[in-house]
Amino acid sequence: MNPAAAKRFSRRAFLAGSGSLFAAGGWAMPAGKPRLLLIFLRGGYDSASLLVPHANDFYRRSRPGIAVPPAQQIALADGWALTRSADALKPLWDARQLAFIPFAGSPDLSRSHFETQDIIEYGHAGRNRSETSGFLNRLAAEIGARGDAMAFTPALPIALRGPVAVANVDLGRRTALPEARQAAIAAMYARDPLLGGQVAAALEAGAAVSAALQAEMFASGRKAGGVAAFEANAPRMGALLREKVTLAFADIGGWDTHVGQLGALDYKLGVLARGLAGLAAAMGPVWRDTAVLVISEFGRTFRQNGSGGTDHGHGTTFLLAGGAVAGGRIGGRQQAVTEAGLHQNRDFPVLNDVRDVAGGLFARLYGLSPAAVQRIFPASRPFDLGLL
Repeated sequence: MNPAAAKRFSRRAFLAGSGSLFAAGGWAMPAGKPRLLLIFLRGGYDSASLLVPHANDFYRRSRPGIAVPPAQQIALADGWALTRSADALKPLWDARQLAFIPFAGSPDLSRSHFETQDIIEYGHAGRNRSETSGFLNRLAAEIGARGDAMAFTPALPIALRGPVAVANVDLGRRTALPEARQAAIAAMYARDPLLGGQVAAALEAGAAVSAALQAEMFASGRKAGGVAAFEANAPRMGALLREKVTLAFADIGGWDTHVGQLGALDYKLGVLARGLAGLAAAMGPVWRDTAVLVISEFGRTFRQNGSGGTDHGHGTTFLLAGGAVAGGRIGGRQQAVTEAGLHQNRDFPVLNDVRDVAGGLFARLYGLSPAAVQRIFPASRPFDLGLL
């Protein structure tokens, strides 16, 4: 087999192993062709633990048990800091390939995971929706992405459903085994006449509560894999985006943090950051033509709750990464982080509607006309963030 044939074979083998189905055609991608990946953090992530109000007394008072300590904050710009847990993002920021958009989200006030996720993915202005397609499918129609759009998910998400045929591929997930850790702890105390029974009872009760919380979290994530799966699969996603896919969707579950978020959320944010860095590395030279938009259905309450967690909120922070991004900046409409500025005295407000943000980004990335953007997001008011 000659080298060229071997190269073609290895690519086919990789895609066959991933379960992908592509239309017939060559592998070469036109130089400079834009690539867009939308990553949905399902469950409503606590953005105030990622992009932190820097040196803000109100932030520290509102979160006495879960605020990111000043020593763990990396100052960025405009009164914001990055949590050190996600320091894998700092090189992208320094290279001006990463921007943050706080006070972002959907105007929907239901605080329902499913309602808000649906509204965002359909691309509607509200719940009285008449569309039968998702906004990324409509984008695919506008840019002619036929045969090179894909969802890296077990089932096709609403955002990519519609008349344009789109493939999806389940890249697989990793699962943890907490039962093994619980068994080890129980074994340590099994022979202690005083503590053995108490520990066993506590573990049993904790397991029941954990199971209920995990079930709720899994439901809010709509069976999306966790951050460990995203990090593990980032090289494969990057290879697919490098070789064939130009418009893609991925989702990550596990962001519904009602209880004990300290530590666990730090871990997840760190893995997410490493996954994004790994994706950039895997894409190689085509990263310069890429925009990765990371969103969530809503944020969390600004104040912590009585269980060391946060509840369903409103505004959140989007991430925009990629070589096509004019980053190193905080984008969008902003306001001071004060008690008076909270929405309903509990949440970040939404000053940057997801439809307006995405519509403006699409117009810049693809050179779309205002009429085309309105076909993707009817009755939207897109604005140019100046980040592309």
